[in-house]
Amino acid sequence: MDDFDLKGKTVYLRVDLNCPIDPETMEISGTKRIEEATETLKALSEAKVVVASHQGRVGNKDYIGMDKHAKVLEKLMNKKVKYVEDVIGEAAQNAIKNLEDGEILLLDNLRLCAEENYEFTLENAAKTIMVTRLSKLFDFCVLDCFPSAHRTHPSIVGFPQVIHSCAGRIVEKEVENLGQIMTVTKAPHVIVLGGSKVPDRLVAIKKLIENGRADHVLLTGLIANVFMRAQARIKSPLGIKREEEVVAKAHALIGEYPDVFATPVDIAIDKDGERVEMDVREMGKGDKIYDLGPKTVEYYSKLIAGAGTVFISGPAGFFEKENFSFGTKELLSSVANSMATTIVSGGHLTTALKQQGLADKINHISTAGGALVRYLAGEKLPMIESLEQAAVRFKAE
Repeated sequence: MDDFDLKGKTVYLRVDLNCPIDPETMEISGTKRIEEATETLKALSEAKVVVASHQGRVGNKDYIGMDKHAKVLEKLMNKKVKYVEDVIGEAAQNAIKNLEDGEILLLDNLRLCAEENYEFTLENAAKTIMVTRLSKLFDFCVLDCFPSAHRTHPSIVGFPQVIHSCAGRIVEKEVENLGQIMTVTKAPHVIVLGGSKVPDRLVAIKKLIENGRADHVLLTGLIANVFMRAQARIKSPLGIKREEEVVAKAHALIGEYPDVFATPVDIAIDKDGERVEMDVREMGKGDKIYDLGPKTVEYYSKLIAGAGTVFISGPAGFFEKENFSFGTKELLSSVANSMATTIVSGGHLTTALKQQGLADKINHISTAGGALVRYLAGEKLPMIESLEQAAVRFKAE
């Protein structure tokens, strides 16, 4: 950003404001990603800034509009943030055209636009309606959405094909910090993986192991359930999308790397609002796992204590509910108090770290989840690739 004078320019700023949403109140329960976005926004204080982000996935409970995000952003920036319930239509276009220097406009959830729910090649992303319609209204593109850097959505990789583009402050910091950390990491590498995006995690796990970045993989959350189903330790179907496919892939990974994976031995379920702990083999039909049990936490913590490098991504259970925050809190405490080089990944864990006051004990904290996993596995991220291409494409100008 320091290479460009963006004063008075209309700037498209793609950030990641995808926040944890409380399923009961439907309010934003963690604002870390919104807080991060303010650094780049402050650096663009003399530009006309159009902020674009997604929230949740179509069909999920956290798939909501961005009006709540606008209010949080307004409070953090201490200035008016305009908001339009539109993405690429006439209302959005008019709002962009009418911006004055120093003003901020937040578009509605990008995934209301059908194109944003699909992956494209970089070339085809530039040909989408979103990019062809909106790019005419922008002088410049700033990409500051590292948590979504592994996606090839039009809002991320499309605009750099057609207008001058650069990285925002968060992306600058992430790439610089991770570059430094990657040069000093040491074995054994312990990966603690939770979260709900199982297909993404399965791809990343294989790459991490192949690239020598995962000597031990400690599984929590939904992905642990998938592996326990593959081990025939959970008898009932999980009721998740593409279940047979992901369980088969988990089974193949266990067969290929039998000494790498650790799965829970005891868990906690919800019985009439109460936490009930039991061994996995004692689970009844219909019992849903809400957290890890103490034996599992103790075992995982010992492996973490002996690590040279620890990477943790995704909560261990429904940590938003106090009854089921035990696993997440204890594992984060183990990571923070280890002698290893430590990396904490994902918005949920970033929120939990902040609540526990452990942030200053971690070497690198990133709100990115899947993108960071893939980066550590040595994968080229599409967002970075699109920025590099833009730098070459517009260099002559």
